[in-house]
Amino acid sequence: MRPSAYCRRITAAAAIRPTQYRRKYSKLSSSAHIVLRHPPTVKRRNADSRARIAEIAGGQPWIAKAPVFIAVVVDLYKTGLGVEKAGAEQVFQRTLEGVLAAVSDAGIAMATLMAAARAFGLGIVPIGGIRRDPQAMIDLLELPPNTFPVDGVVLGYVAEESSQKPRMTIESFRHDEKYHPETLQPAIDAYDRTLQEYWQEIGRTDGFSWSANMAQHYSTFSRLIKSVAQKQGFTIEV
Repeated sequence: MRPSAYCRRITAAAAIRPTQYRRKYSKLSSSAHIVLRHPPTVKRRNADSRARIAEIAGGQPWIAKAPVFIAVVVDLYKTGLGVEKAGAEQVFQRTLEGVLAAVSDAGIAMATLMAAARAFGLGIVPIGGIRRDPQAMIDLLELPPNTFPVDGVVLGYVAEESSQKPRMTIESFRHDEKYHPETLQPAIDAYDRTLQEYWQEIGRTDGFSWSANMAQHYSTFSRLIKSVAQKQGFTIEV
């Protein structure tokens, strides 16, 4: 089957995922859940659209090559319609709690999409690069106010299996009972050495250590995201 044939079931899995807000007495059926936001998914199978998304994401060719791209979008526009219908004014998008909760839900949706795709035997590549030019994505997807494109994922059959890149030790990821900062520096030092050996083994001359990669991404930031998010309605006043 073509990857696009699975899209309805993959997105349906994301639609019934757990979310941040619901009544404590909600039943297990999805119709009983009281939800404040539903990050929607916008599916793009048009080749020209995928080529444009590849450009927006910084020139990632696999976006254009894969048959399906799914964008995960924070959506407080839809919830605003419900709030307005109930005779109230939505302010959630103007709070830090609202932004954190909405992005958390988008992450849950993203993880569910990827797990469902893998269950159908498809390969996946998560794409955070759509935030390089969020206004371009907003224009392409014709997103209304109080929405924001957070992530995306491409789906398709794997042409060639690649080796599993080593990961840092589980002890640096899972902290039992309390946070254990004393475990981190030795784990980072060991992982930097492991990664450099891995790059050499696979013939990559452009591979960074974990620390150098973190410095590349976390020692700078984009003001563009803030300005576009504010334009969309996410002003974080409280």
